[in-house]
Amino acid sequence: MHIRDWPAGERPREKLLARGPGSLSDAELLALFLGSGLRGRDAVTTARELLATHGPLRALLDRPPPELARLPGLGPARACTLAAALELGHRHLEAQLERGATLSDPQAAGRYFAQRLRGRPHEVFAALFLDNRHRALGFEELFRGTIDGAEVHPREVVRRALAHNAAAVIVGHNHPSGNREPSAADRAVTARLKQALALVDLRLLDHFVVADGPPVSLAARGWV
Repeated sequence: MHIRDWPAGERPREKLLARGPGSLSDAELLALFLGSGLRGRDAVTTARELLATHGPLRALLDRPPPELARLPGLGPARACTLAAALELGHRHLEAQLERGATLSDPQAAGRYFAQRLRGRPHEVFAALFLDNRHRALGFEELFRGTIDGAEVHPREVVRRALAHNAAAVIVGHNHPSGNREPSAADRAVTARLKQALALVDLRLLDHFVVADGPPVSLAARGWV
């Protein structure tokens, strides 16, 4: 049965319009971008098969467009559409932390670090620099390492914070292994950074660990 022959309340487009995009499953959202399915199958069935074989959703969308284009049911045009939709989402989130924007929601920084660092094959340590009103001054990826870790130099974080004329800093790094739990080394680096920044009257507001699931805030754990 073609999707247009489904009951109106079960069709992805009608369901989205009536109940909002949050009411759709991953397969239904993906089906909206596919438009149609493989021969003999509707778009939702094709989307379910893609997710079952090449998913889950994040693993599927983390693939580079040329790799997406080679998957059955996609091809270059649909791969480009998915990559463009993902980038739009990234830029929407990034716009919350444009230079000069006030960081009123601390968790927005965590989402921003997750958007920038999740899916990297190696560990990346980055910093978000803020003024005394918690307005974003800049974001920099400062250190890159292996799949197991990146060496962090507090002196360089301080130097870049002073270059931005920052009053506060939020840092974050990813765990390519997917394990969200901060390690003992993560806690030690946080303590060293806090101490080094305090020497020049700069505040370390938080340290986020990005992996599978929501980013982990070391400040929320009482470790900053």
